[in-house]
Amino acid sequence: MTRRGAAADAALTAWFATRGWTPAPFQREVWRRYRDGESGLLHTPTGSGKTLAVAGGPLLDALARMTSAPPPSGTRRKPARVPQLELLWITPLRALAADTLRALREAADGIGLDWQIGLRTGDASARDKRLARAGRLDALVITPESLALLLSYPDTAPRLSQLRCVVVDEWHELLGNKRGVLLQLGLARLRALNPALRIWGLSATLGNLDEARDVLLPHAPDAAIVAGAKPRDFTLESVLPEAGERFAWAGHLGLAQLPRVLQRLGAERTSLLFANTRAQAELWYRALAAVWPEAPQTLALHHGSLDPKLRAAAEQGLREGSVRCVVATSSLDLGVDFPAVDQVLQIGSPKGVARLLQRAGRARHRPGEAGHVVCVPTHALELVEYAAAREAVARGEIEARRPPLLSLDVLAQHCVTLALGGGFDADALYAEVRGTHAFRTLDPIVWRATLDFIVQGGRALSNYPDFRRVVRGEDGRYRVEDRRIALRHRLSIGTITGDGAVQVKFLRGGGLGSVEESFVGRLRRGDRFQFAGRLLELVRLEDMTAYVRLARAGEGAVPKWMGGRMAMSGELGREVERVFAGDRTAPEMRAIARLLDLQARLSALPGPGRLLVESIRARRGQHLFVYPFAGRLVHEGLAALLSLRWGRIAANSFTFSANDYGLLLTPAQDAAVDAALLRTLLSPEHLIDDLRESLNLAELARRQFREIARVAGLLPPSLPGRAPRSLRQLQASSGLLFDVLRRFDPDHLLLEQAEREVFSAQLEVARLRDTLHDCAARTLDLRTPAGFTPLSFPLWADTMRGRLSTEDWRDRVRRAAAQLERRHER
Repeated sequence: MTRRGAAADAALTAWFATRGWTPAPFQREVWRRYRDGESGLLHTPTGSGKTLAVAGGPLLDALARMTSAPPPSGTRRKPARVPQLELLWITPLRALAADTLRALREAADGIGLDWQIGLRTGDASARDKRLARAGRLDALVITPESLALLLSYPDTAPRLSQLRCVVVDEWHELLGNKRGVLLQLGLARLRALNPALRIWGLSATLGNLDEARDVLLPHAPDAAIVAGAKPRDFTLESVLPEAGERFAWAGHLGLAQLPRVLQRLGAERTSLLFANTRAQAELWYRALAAVWPEAPQTLALHHGSLDPKLRAAAEQGLREGSVRCVVATSSLDLGVDFPAVDQVLQIGSPKGVARLLQRAGRARHRPGEAGHVVCVPTHALELVEYAAAREAVARGEIEARRPPLLSLDVLAQHCVTLALGGGFDADALYAEVRGTHAFRTLDPIVWRATLDFIVQGGRALSNYPDFRRVVRGEDGRYRVEDRRIALRHRLSIGTITGDGAVQVKFLRGGGLGSVEESFVGRLRRGDRFQFAGRLLELVRLEDMTAYVRLARAGEGAVPKWMGGRMAMSGELGREVERVFAGDRTAPEMRAIARLLDLQARLSALPGPGRLLVESIRARRGQHLFVYPFAGRLVHEGLAALLSLRWGRIAANSFTFSANDYGLLLTPAQDAAVDAALLRTLLSPEHLIDDLRESLNLAELARRQFREIARVAGLLPPSLPGRAPRSLRQLQASSGLLFDVLRRFDPDHLLLEQAEREVFSAQLEVARLRDTLHDCAARTLDLRTPAGFTPLSFPLWADTMRGRLSTEDWRDRVRRAAAQLERRHER
């Protein structure tokens, strides 16, 4: 290390000391590797100092250069320094961006580094956006979408070529989705502009580290994976029933636990209460608000459909300690720094080990502090999931996140971006794109089809001017020449689709957030609904905006958002099955011992190596329950598959339902069930062909195509000043395009992608195939209980939702469960 480098290191160490810290060995290792010109991936728990670990290298490098730069010849003092963009910090969340900006500024100021640090996200100020575009910043905190936007301007390439380092924060949150694919392409462009660029990834919770490193750094397959601090101590505590008390057999809200939750909240200064869905968060917030013993402003709500200002207010209240409790969803899962949070409560099952660890890490988010989470069951069997999650954490069983491949809609968008940002040569860009993990197998024929798509939309759309976005010039370079197309493209950059969102605003005042058009479309003027923690009255719906006023009293419906239900991960599912068959040393298993004994007495307990199947004849007919413990999404596809195969053997009609433990098939006509039939139904053979026959694949592909068409640029957004397009309009436009392409260009690259994504994302075919192979290898345990069991009852209860009745669904389920309990009491 040079003398100036040692002085810079001493300055950073001294600043650490003023905060009561000492640089950790993993922090010093990252600093050293950075100064040696290396890229890498840092894997360390949230709250262990990961931000300063990767920021330290660029800060030390800049401080050493600043102290070593001599004044120009003939002058006595240095001229005013002109900022030059050196560090790009990419983050997946706007809230995380603001937190990172604050941390970087504190560190730079603390070591005396004269750095200009700015923000370039949707929430950034006009000044920061202007400085980012002009390159008059030393460090820039940015989202993947804002990076793509910068690449669309021709004048940014020279400035981005001067970058020394890119940091990708919370890489595990981007790895498994199209935002990560967009970022992979953006990083490939930055590496082309500066081959010496250093790239560091940050990940707090991830199961497939080697693959994560290779996706982020395909050009450096042997890059270092630096292990940070040892995982924080983790404790999980469950809310258990009192002696003689019984929890519900089925449910998903858990509001019966309100008194216990309120007691827990009162025992700590600041708490985060996590719900799994936005609707559940709204309901819990309203329930707590009705009994909250303190000032109303000390209770807050936070989820992704709320207005950014409302979310920011909740976050600021957590930082300052002025808010006692925030009811939140995954919008606060990531590493936003809230040292004041003393406890985390999880309503219902976390559905995944990584998610639980991430949420537990929000409590006592301070170096050296242990993570702790209090789990609140919504029904009895979730206690098993809590015990399983504790076991999985102890063994280090964390879910992997698999990266998408060949997302051609994202590739097409990126090509238009670069055509807009100065143009590109097709051969050079092909080589650049093939350098990414997502497109390493991109075929030249598919590449030419992608170029044809951005030039004329493909064969069937070539006569429509709106789809001729890119022009190939005489010099062979591809460019965007139409200013209207340029504006529309920049407005639509990104892969997050928010189609059909209706803004909710007060008649006089600010916005509250957004709800889905399908929900608002069922309301009439004067109807009331609950949103943003308020009881609202609809005044009018105009131009995709719902104008509301506060309702004085009464009840109201709670919006539901599509895609809100989480499915249990395969890793947690296997652990749940193992815990069912294990000993009962965990407090959760002891608390529901009577329920487990009842399951064993009526049927059998599931366990590894056995596939439990229950055939039950009830008043409304025959029911077949199968329990692979593979998660709801896999079970839904499996239920459709088994219905088709069973119907082939003997003509019949079936209804089915699925949850995270298994599936239910109900034939219209009773049919014999034996081991031979089950082996035939669960065969892994001919899976794809049977899925095509069992599902309306064309309709599933049509729905998937809408998102793909939006990302690829076939559904441009409304221009500023014009009313946004409704979901019905978007569906009509995408449906028309889908039909035209299927009829006149059936081999169109986006049609093939739509079908591929139906299989991979919606049906999870890879996991479904693995599940069938797993079932084939197990011993069949076919039972014929006289009535519903604790495992089968929740599946049966789900089928009751759609039946016409004057009773509420919860009342009917509660009454049925009580009857079963009385029947089996001893």
